[in-house]
Amino acid sequence: MERGCDGTTTWWRRIAPLLWVLCLTAPAAGRTEGLVIHRVTESVVIDGPSHEAAWQGVQPLPVIAQVPNYGDTPSEHTEILLAHDDTYLYVAGRFYDRQPEAIHATAVKRDDDDDSSDSFTLVLDTFDDNENALVFTTTPTGSRRDLAISGDLQLTDDLDPNWNTFWDVATVRTGDGWFAEMRIPFSSLRFQTVGGQVRMGVIAFRWIARREERVIFPAIPMDWGPHSYMKPSQAVRIVLSGIAGGRPIYLTPYLLGGGDQNWRLDADRYRRRDDAVFDVGLDAKYGLSSNLTVDLTVNTDFAQVEADDQQVNLTRYPLFFPEKRLFFLEQTSNFDFGFYRDNTLFHSRRIGINQGRPVPIYGGARLVGRIGPWDTGLLTMQSQAAYGLPAETFGVLRLRRPVLNSYSYAGAIATTRIATDGGHNTAYGIDGSLRLFGDDYLKLNFAQVYDDSTGDNPLSLRRSKIRAHWERYRYDGWAYGLNYSRSGADYDPGLGFEKWPDNSSFVHFARYGWDAGPGSRFYQLRLYEDVWLHLRNIDDSLESRLSRIGCVFDTRSGWSAHVAVAQHRESLLEDLSFAENAIAPSGEYTYYDGSAQVSMPAGGLLNADLSVNVGQFYDGRRLSFEAETTRSLSRRWELAASYGVDDVNFDERDDGFRAHVGGLKVLATFSASSSLSSFVQYNSVVAQVITNVRLRYNPREGTDLFIVYNETLHTDRHAHEPILPRRSGRALMLKAYTTVER
Repeated sequence: MERGCDGTTTWWRRIAPLLWVLCLTAPAAGRTEGLVIHRVTESVVIDGPSHEAAWQGVQPLPVIAQVPNYGDTPSEHTEILLAHDDTYLYVAGRFYDRQPEAIHATAVKRDDDDDSSDSFTLVLDTFDDNENALVFTTTPTGSRRDLAISGDLQLTDDLDPNWNTFWDVATVRTGDGWFAEMRIPFSSLRFQTVGGQVRMGVIAFRWIARREERVIFPAIPMDWGPHSYMKPSQAVRIVLSGIAGGRPIYLTPYLLGGGDQNWRLDADRYRRRDDAVFDVGLDAKYGLSSNLTVDLTVNTDFAQVEADDQQVNLTRYPLFFPEKRLFFLEQTSNFDFGFYRDNTLFHSRRIGINQGRPVPIYGGARLVGRIGPWDTGLLTMQSQAAYGLPAETFGVLRLRRPVLNSYSYAGAIATTRIATDGGHNTAYGIDGSLRLFGDDYLKLNFAQVYDDSTGDNPLSLRRSKIRAHWERYRYDGWAYGLNYSRSGADYDPGLGFEKWPDNSSFVHFARYGWDAGPGSRFYQLRLYEDVWLHLRNIDDSLESRLSRIGCVFDTRSGWSAHVAVAQHRESLLEDLSFAENAIAPSGEYTYYDGSAQVSMPAGGLLNADLSVNVGQFYDGRRLSFEAETTRSLSRRWELAASYGVDDVNFDERDDGFRAHVGGLKVLATFSASSSLSSFVQYNSVVAQVITNVRLRYNPREGTDLFIVYNETLHTDRHAHEPILPRRSGRALMLKAYTTVER
C-alpha cells in the first residue's frame, strides 16, 4: 500500500458497501404537485397565430419578468399556452409588442445561438427527474434550435447544443407583435408512463433582446447563476394523460464523394498524393419503448463536422478538445462520468480520432434511455486499422439511478478498449451525487484501470482515481466548494481524459454574491477566492498551486466584468518548454499576475468579449490578450472574429516567444434551409492557416446536403528541412443524407 493512504483506504473499504446499499435502496422523492395540461380534440394548424377553436379553452401560464428586475410585471404583454392530444404536445406563444418595428429578428439558421434575436423557449424535463431536460427555441423568423440539458445545468458543459430531434414550428409577425406555434411529437421525446399518466417538468420564457428582458414561467430567481432560467430542478410539473410515444424507425442513409490531396515526405522531398473518395453508410434509430432508443451506424463518417478551435498551451498539462461529432453528442449525459473540470473516465474523442486525424470507423451501436429507475447508456464501436494503429473495439456501459431524493443519484460505468494486436484497457467506476440539504451537494467517484501493461491487482491505488467534492450551488449569498482527487501513477483510462496524472489535487473556493437592488445599475456582484493545489504522489511535494481573489460585476443592461489577482507557485523537476526559444528551467517559482474580462450585452446586434492577463510568468513576464466579437450585419449575414496573443519574455536568458491565434467566421444565411459558413484560423505556434468552408442545404428536418472544403497552409515553409509544401492537405467533400420514417 502506498504511503499515507493506509488509514483512508481501510475506513473507506469498511463503510463504502454499507453506504452504497443504503443509496440504492432508498426511495426517491419528486415534485408533489402537477398542472393538468388541456387535452384538445379539434385540429391545430401550425401556422403561427393560435386562433383555432382548439386553443379557446386553454388558459395562459402566469408569467413574470425574471431579468433585469426579478418579479416585475413584463414590459410587453405575453401569453404562453400548452395543450396536447394523443400524438403531439402543442405550444403557442402570443408575444405582443407596442413597438413591433423594434423587434430584433436576426436569427434564421437552424441551431443558431443568437441572443441578439427575440426568442421563445420551452424546457421539458421529460422524465421529471429534476436533472435532465430538452430545450426547444424559436425566433420571429421561425428559426429552430434544440438543446439537451444534464446535471441540472450546474455547469456550462451540462448544456449540449448538438442534440436534435423532429418537431415543427411556425411564426408570424403583425402590427401587434409576433406569434409562434410549436408541435412536438411525443415520439421525439423519451418519458415514462405511470398509471396512464405522464409527468414532466416545464419552463417557458420569452426573451426581448433590445431590453435584455426575460419573461418566464414559473417564477425562477437568478440565484444559481447565468443559466438559472433553464434548471430542470426549478421546473413546474405538468400532467398529461392518454398519450403514446410511438415507436417509429428512422433510417438515414448517406452518400459521400469527393477528393483529397496530401503531401507526404518521401526520402528528401514532399510528394503530393491525390485520392478519390466515395463512400456510403447508414444510421438507424428505433424507439424500443417511449423511454429507450437504440441507434445503429454503419461505415460512420463525420466529414461535415466543423474544425477544432486552435489553442495555445501555457501550462504543463494537456489541452482538452471538446467533442463535435453529432453521433457521440446525442444523449451524451447518459455516459457522463466526470471527476472535476475536464477529467473524465469516458471522453468520446478517444474513439475515431488519433492525434487530430480521423480514424475510419466500421460502425457501432448505442442504447440510451431509462430502464425502470435506471438511466442507461450502452455504446460499442469498431474502428479500422490506420496510421500504423491496429483495429480496435470500444465499449461503454453506464448506469445510474435516483437515490435518497429526486436530486441525487448513484451509478456505475465500465469501459473497454481492445486492439487486434492484443493490447487492451479496461476501466470501471462507481459514483454518486447526493443532495444533502438546500443547495449543498456531495459528489463521490472511484475508478480503476486494468491494462495489459500494468497488471490487474484490484487493491492497487497506482491504477485508481478517487474524488470527493462538496459544493453549494448558489450565486446569491454564500457559496463554497471543496474538492479532493487523487490519480495514481498507472491510472490511464483508455477511453478517458486525465489532466493531472500521478497527482493529488485539493481545490476550494468561497464566494459571496448579492443583488445591488432595483435602483442600482448593477444587477449582481460577487466576491470570491479560490485555491488550486496539486501535490506529487511520490513524496507529497508541491507540484503547482494557484491562489486567486476576484470580483464579478453584472449590470442590468447586460454588461459583465471580472477582475482577479493571483499568486502562482510552480515546482519543475525538469525544463518546461513552451516554444523553441522559450523554456522555463527546472526549479521553484513564485510569481503574480492579474486578469480582467469584459462582456457586452448579449441582446445587442454587436457582441464582444475582451480579456487580458498581465504579470509575471515563472522567472519572466507575460502579457496575454484575447478578443471575440460577433456582429449581425443583417438577418442574412453574421460576422464573428477572434484574436489572441500571448507575449512571453524571459529577459535574463533573452528567451521568449509571441503566439498569435486568430479566427474569422462568416455566416451567410440565404434562407431557413440554406447557409454558407466559413471558418479560417491562424496559429503562429504551428505556423498554419486552417480553413473550413461548409455549404449546407437543409430542406426539412432529417435531410441535409453538405459541401465541405478543408485546407491547411504552411506560413513558414523555409524554417524546416526539407522545405515544407505550401499545403499539408486539402479536401473537397460532398455529403448527402436523408431520414426516412418507417
